[in-house]
Amino acid sequence: MSHDVPESTTGTQRPRFGKRSRRAALLGVLGASLLTVGVAAFLPPDSPDPVLVGGPQGGVSTLDRAIRTAEAKLAKHQQDPQTWAELGAAYVEVARAKADPAYFPKAEEALRKSLAQQPDGNGIALGGMGALANARHDFVGARDWGEKARAALPDNAEIHGVLNDAYTQLGDTAAATAALQRMLDLKPGVSSFTRAAYEFEIHGRVDDARHALDRALADAVDPGDVAFCRNLLGELAFDNGDLDTAQSHFEAGQRAVPLETSLQQGKAKVAAARGQTAKALAGYQDLVARQPNVGNLREYALLLSSSGAPESAARQYELFEEQRRLEVESGANVDLEASLVAADRGDAAQALRFAQAEWDRRQPVFVADAMAWALHLNGRNAEALTFADRAASTGWRSASFAYHRGMILAALGRPGEAVKALAEALRVNPNFSLSDARTARTTLANLGGAG
Repeated sequence: MSHDVPESTTGTQRPRFGKRSRRAALLGVLGASLLTVGVAAFLPPDSPDPVLVGGPQGGVSTLDRAIRTAEAKLAKHQQDPQTWAELGAAYVEVARAKADPAYFPKAEEALRKSLAQQPDGNGIALGGMGALANARHDFVGARDWGEKARAALPDNAEIHGVLNDAYTQLGDTAAATAALQRMLDLKPGVSSFTRAAYEFEIHGRVDDARHALDRALADAVDPGDVAFCRNLLGELAFDNGDLDTAQSHFEAGQRAVPLETSLQQGKAKVAAARGQTAKALAGYQDLVARQPNVGNLREYALLLSSSGAPESAARQYELFEEQRRLEVESGANVDLEASLVAADRGDAAQALRFAQAEWDRRQPVFVADAMAWALHLNGRNAEALTFADRAASTGWRSASFAYHRGMILAALGRPGEAVKALAEALRVNPNFSLSDARTARTTLANLGGAG
């Protein structure tokens, strides 16, 4: 087994962030220039897709084999801090792959056993604890574990990836960029290029983000990594209003890993945007049966609500609450997701309570947006605009951010600015939300703008 902290058993640390579940704050001038140089140095001309190896479930089977190997080794010899650390890291990844928070305590137990057996210089276990904290949305903890891991293994690329994820989520732009740059310097590949793409995207550099993802895809060999890159390319296309390209990437990803749920979610979302409601509902119904995580349950509930099935939507929200409790019991934090669902259901007070709790922990732009929307729902529009300004500060071409800003401006009696923001939301992605896009068009018409 490798002495590096595993990116994952398929070669890629896959962040579970809300944008989806994604991240960051404004880059400083120095950070932006360093990132531009670092990424550009590794972006070659377009390449054909790699030849796939392994079976249709390549990523998952690789993960299962790694766990079985580690468990068999530990059954014979318990005093093995490296293998305990690698087992813990594998459990973190399987929790992500299966959306099952029950693996978090198992991961923590294995990693703490490693640290107990080797308390000094155990960078593998320290990095694993950082990855676990990121998965649980404990980004302060992830930062602290990651810094300890970096002190032990300063030239380990995956540890810098853990730190990039943590600092991005905390809104510490300079530290996030420095960690990403170091990761690119040490190990340009799928994991570092996908993170670079995300940094480009949140700063409005969509073409650069796409180029970085194309470079990641060219480097991907494992089917799980191919599917991962295809999903990110599909999401980028969808978020910028290109349904055909999004569909193409989701389908290509499924050719690599047919049962990957993120790709199924993408295809269901495209179907809903195209008005293929029955197809979209069937896709989401199967999706939540296979992977009932909080994100999938919320999207299914929203689709049911917009399709005129409020009782079925209410059942999905009940399941969301059950899943949220499971995640909290496993040590995870899902206050941001809880705020979004409370807002969906018209519970303004709860939406603000959860958003404020999240803001008190971290201040990236998407939490600023959640604060802005929750404050708006509570009639506190002047305060809401301050947070909407902060959400817009990086230049992220987010239709949802622009929609929220437009509705806040309309409530403040600033129709010209509201029209501009709402039109921008529909220009970026006319399908960003079935219900909110309808509201945006209606509000534009009422304000005298083009709807």
